[in-house]
Amino acid sequence: MAATKTGEAERIKLSRAAVVERALELADNDGLDALTIRRLAAALGVTPMALYWHFRSKEELTAGLADRIWGEIKTDVDRTSHWSDQLRMMLESLIDVLRTHSSASALLLTSEKLGPSHWEATETTLDILGSAGFDPKHASEIAKSALWTGLTLVMSEPGFDPALSQAERAEIQRRKQVELASLPPDRYPRLVDAAVPMTSCDEGSAEFHYRFGVDLFIAGVRALAPEK
Repeated sequence: MAATKTGEAERIKLSRAAVVERALELADNDGLDALTIRRLAAALGVTPMALYWHFRSKEELTAGLADRIWGEIKTDVDRTSHWSDQLRMMLESLIDVLRTHSSASALLLTSEKLGPSHWEATETTLDILGSAGFDPKHASEIAKSALWTGLTLVMSEPGFDPALSQAERAEIQRRKQVELASLPPDRYPRLVDAAVPMTSCDEGSAEFHYRFGVDLFIAGVRALAPEK
């Protein structure tokens, strides 16, 4: 009886939102693979059984985290602006969320169960594309491509590797720069001249990386749109 009362007390003091919030912090700090029900319970100061009131398995917890990530994407775009600007706002918001949470890319890639936040973001995207004249089939393909564009841009950001420290990333960058700069200049003059920018991981490189990727995607969609 005492154990039952303890479990009830823990369930009452915990909310689903609080569990998701702490789980996301752990996943961002230590990686999604390191997140377990037992470890999360310890971080919250409760027994694992208390968490099962909210999530019956790690798969359910992962789905809850993914829904939280989708929920951070801004869907309240200015519907009076041009449809391509609305689509850009959605894509840039997705990228911002993925960059904010180091575990977000893995969550969206591995979670199979979709929830209300995903439906809301997708509905808005499809509606924007519909206003550009795309039929449901092509709007759906473009919406899926927008997601993959965001994921690819974040996961291919120069120096991207959540598992590495800043010092480790800097050392890898230095080695790559030395490697390119040491190539025979008579055979690879362009690579030798570009040794620094080719291996740069600074803020300027990241800014151009995202701006170019988003511009390229939006330009491609605009070129295909029935309503220019």
